This record gives sequence, structure tokens and C-alpha cells, in this order.
Amino acid sequence: MKTINLKDYYPYYTQDTFVEVTDELLAVFEEFVRAESAYERKKYRYKAHYSLDRGDGIEHNILFVSLSLDEIYERKLTSQQLHAAIASLPDKQAKRIYAHYFMGMSKSAIAKAEGVSEKAVRIGIERGLHTIEKYLKSFF
Repeated sequence: MKTINLKDYYPYYTQDTFVEVTDELLAVFEEFVRAESAYERKKYRYKAHYSLDRGDGIEHNILFVSLSLDEIYERKLTSQQLHAAIASLPDKQAKRIYAHYFMGMSKSAIAKAEGVSEKAVRIGIERGLHTIEKYLKSFF
């Protein structure tokens, strides 16, 4: 049996309160203290000023504010306009832009897959983006 001060483990104790506990319970308290200090070090190290526990998603819902109906509608409209602009491009340009920006392929990987030079892919993407820019400006 060991004697512990409850003030060390519970923040709502304002004065010293000594209690005798078994060795197993003391080990649980000490493990909690070690885990809590490790957690605080991790928060400090990664500059995380929020909880790192996202098991139930509560922190995720608090940190990421839901969009308003206007914002959702605006994003949908913009997405539809962007897809319409890409669809208006010649087939090669549309495929190259889709592969580069949506699938994350590098220009050299696209060139290798198509069997053309990287410069041709780069020029095709630049022309396609210029055409998309003109198409989208017509809406505004």
C-alpha cells in the first residue's frame, strides 16, 4: 500500500488529500501521468493546439465548419462550369489537363504514356488552360 496525494491527480482538489492505494492502482495512476505527459509533449512538438484524438470525430466536426447553402451551390456551379469548359476542349488537351491536374500525373509521365515529347504536352496543357480561361470569363 502506498500513499498518494489526490491533489496531484485530480485538478478539482484544492487542498492536500492523502489516500492509501494498492500497488496496482498506483501503477495505473503513474501510467496515466506518463501517457498524459507524452501526449502534451506531442502536442507541443507538432504545434497542435487542438486535440489529437479523433476517434469519434467530434474534434473534426468542430475544426471544419460546414459550408452554407450558398457556398455549396456556388461550388457546384463552378464545378459544372469547369467540367463544361474541359469538355469543350479538343480531346488531347482535355485528357492531358485531366491527367495532370485531376490524376496528379507529371507532364513527363503523360508524355511517356502518349509517346510524345514533354514540350508538346506542356504546350498542349498551356493552350488548354488558356482556352478554359476564355470559356470561364464568358460566364462572368
